[in-house]
Amino acid sequence: MKSNLDHLPAVQQDELHRITGLLLRGFQTATAGGTQPWRRGAKVYKIILFGSYARGDFVDEPHNGYLSDFDILVVVSDEKLTDIADYWWETEQKILHDPAIGRIVNLIVHDLGEVNRALNAGQYFFREVADQGVALYEVPGHAFHPLKPLFPAEAFDLAQHYYREQFDAMETSLERSGDAIAKGQRKDWPQKAAFDLHQVVEAAYVAILLVTGFYAPRSHNIKFLRGQAEGKDARLIPAWPREPRSARKPFEKLKRAYVDARYNQASYQITTAELEDMRRSVEGLVDLARMVCDDRLAQLAGGAGRTP
Repeated sequence: MKSNLDHLPAVQQDELHRITGLLLRGFQTATAGGTQPWRRGAKVYKIILFGSYARGDFVDEPHNGYLSDFDILVVVSDEKLTDIADYWWETEQKILHDPAIGRIVNLIVHDLGEVNRALNAGQYFFREVADQGVALYEVPGHAFHPLKPLFPAEAFDLAQHYYREQFDAMETSLERSGDAIAKGQRKDWPQKAAFDLHQVVEAAYVAILLVTGFYAPRSHNIKFLRGQAEGKDARLIPAWPREPRSARKPFEKLKRAYVDARYNQASYQITTAELEDMRRSVEGLVDLARMVCDDRLAQLAGGAGRTP
């Protein structure tokens, strides 16, 4: 794992140093005064930058509003400390509203035991983080285990399980969205339709991440999941055009649906025409996701001597 940010411009380096400080101070505040042993001994073992800014293939085009997100993994001493609401929510809000931080920060939190169990189980995501990531903060003496590759038959069976699980979920949510759209603008049916379409997109990206790498972050942020999935396979990018700028609006509105379509319905208004257009885009994404996952299953099947 790298330990410096020399490959990044000074502005991103400054932002990451600020984010690291906010995470450490916020964690200290959130765990102060605890009486349980796990909380008294609460530690952040690692803060790791991964993704495009770690690899160096980020996009930084503020003139047209397109900036890659910072993806950060925090590794803590106990599973209980991974609870976002209890220990990380306030810090996430501070980072989000800090004028000195000019891009979105996607935060995932795992305890060291969970990461090492995942490496023992062959989850390549964490090995990619360890190999490609940049340690923004690290306490010595808490190393990751080496990745233990899955046997080919195990890998195929696990990927096939994830495939069936996620594509079944997509089919169910797509069907519900169609029923809700058909009811028109009555009551809260438009909001229900938007939420179900959000769930299809979430499941599509989760399927890709699980089938290709056996890991998907515990996140409902479809923009974050999109970035992770498109990093696995660029064939997914056309599902949601970025240009012209107006083309980004449907995805951004769908991203809001996870919260606003359920809890802020008065402020989340969407027309039947918008929903129908959105559903066509979602169906296109599902087709692309199936293609990516089918290709990966065929690859795994070949290694295992199986039929996909």
